[in-house]
Amino acid sequence: MGLLTGELLWPLAVATAVFLLLVDLMHRRVHWAAHYPPGPRPLPGLGNLLHLDFQDMLRSVNQLRSRFGDVFSLQLAWTPVVVVNGLAAVHEALVHHSEDTADRPPSPTYEHLGFGPRAQGVILARYGHAWREQRRFSVSTLRDFGLGKKSLEQWVTEEAACLCAAFEDQAGRPFSPSALLNRAVSNVISSLIYGRRFEYEDPRLLKLMDLMEVALKEESGLLRQVLESVPVLLRIPGLAAKVFKGQRAFMALLDELVAEHKMTRDPAQPPRDLTDAFLDEVEKAKEDPRSSFNNENLRMVVAGLFSAGMVTTSTTLAWALLLMILHPDVQHRVQKEIDETIGQARRPEMADQARMPFTMAVVHEVQRFGDIFPLGGPHMTSRDIELRGFLIPKGTTLITNLSSVLKDETAWKEPLRFHPEHFLDAQGRFVKQAAFMPFSAGRRSCLGEPLARMELFLFFTCLLQRFSFLVPAGQPRPSDHGTYGLLVAPPPYQLCAVPR
Repeated sequence: MGLLTGELLWPLAVATAVFLLLVDLMHRRVHWAAHYPPGPRPLPGLGNLLHLDFQDMLRSVNQLRSRFGDVFSLQLAWTPVVVVNGLAAVHEALVHHSEDTADRPPSPTYEHLGFGPRAQGVILARYGHAWREQRRFSVSTLRDFGLGKKSLEQWVTEEAACLCAAFEDQAGRPFSPSALLNRAVSNVISSLIYGRRFEYEDPRLLKLMDLMEVALKEESGLLRQVLESVPVLLRIPGLAAKVFKGQRAFMALLDELVAEHKMTRDPAQPPRDLTDAFLDEVEKAKEDPRSSFNNENLRMVVAGLFSAGMVTTSTTLAWALLLMILHPDVQHRVQKEIDETIGQARRPEMADQARMPFTMAVVHEVQRFGDIFPLGGPHMTSRDIELRGFLIPKGTTLITNLSSVLKDETAWKEPLRFHPEHFLDAQGRFVKQAAFMPFSAGRRSCLGEPLARMELFLFFTCLLQRFSFLVPAGQPRPSDHGTYGLLVAPPPYQLCAVPR
């Protein structure tokens, strides 16, 4: 019986191996196309997964760039990928070919979590009707609730005052600012979504922050990358629930907050916030089968605003304060400009930007140097394109190395050093550079960029108006080398906030 079983299994094993080899060759055929970008030789089945360090993807990408040039190819299991580096190539891909590179690759892990065609929000949505509808809604609603108007500026300024009060409560003792920055920026997003803020010690705000941190670790983990590249593994019972436990809990808490919000909504009254405005659109779209306004998409829009809008801004502010304690001369120049332009009697306003070129240069240089989202979001070609002389077939995933633009040696005098003069001309006037691309570019550029710029300027100037920031006595000078995850965060550090 055992011999018979072996005789049956052997042909089955050979047939399976041949089948997998044929599938692998079919997916790798793109590499044989004329003028396809060069890259490391892929292994059968795995592709180039073993060539990458998923704990530090940026380092892996930069090493491969040094071997293969600004445009090179990878094979992640059966997914063809092209990595684009440098200002010229990234600009060509995202701006010159903006229509052709605006699609998103499918995400098996998100679909497994329930974020399917009816629930992709703005960030994950494929390029088409639903994306246009959701982006148009998000931009217009943010504008209606104050983006570029005084009302939102007042929300941010009032939250900055709450943040300053929390810093003052530290009484000059050493502390890590990251948690307080997270809560302040989260409250700005909460004001837009729910029309309310949380006290900094509110248990639900603390739970939201904790779940966000867990979800981000899951998002950047090696296992998630493997499941994305080899989605057949998602069929293993219970695996996805275990791998994405934090993301599921985070979404459940957001669902709970939205459900509470719905209970106080009065459809006869003007919308109080983005959630009310979205629910109004859901009512209008009941008879439209093409509409993307549904409850599934509401939770994705809310989650996207929290995860993308909160973490990126608070991480940038954490970089800003670290760089101020490492560069006290820069900090003093900013404070001098604040004192001369605003004084101590009133709160900073967005209108002050025009008269504060050095502060503006510092805020922009913090974003350039911090480089918190180095590889941006993935794109996908919707038709064949030519890029820097290479042919990129339709359906290819594009990774844009934004870090290579922000640190491009041809665009910046001191690309690896914190140097606010990058954004000042010879007369000391603020100048925005073409290679300043922290929000990406083209049709998929960050829709929250105006809000982020408002938060960064107002929070930063309010804090430096009220405090001087120092390295705690007896502690070593912290490093300015970031720690890589989904975002590049500053290394853990403490500071002292001394009232001025």
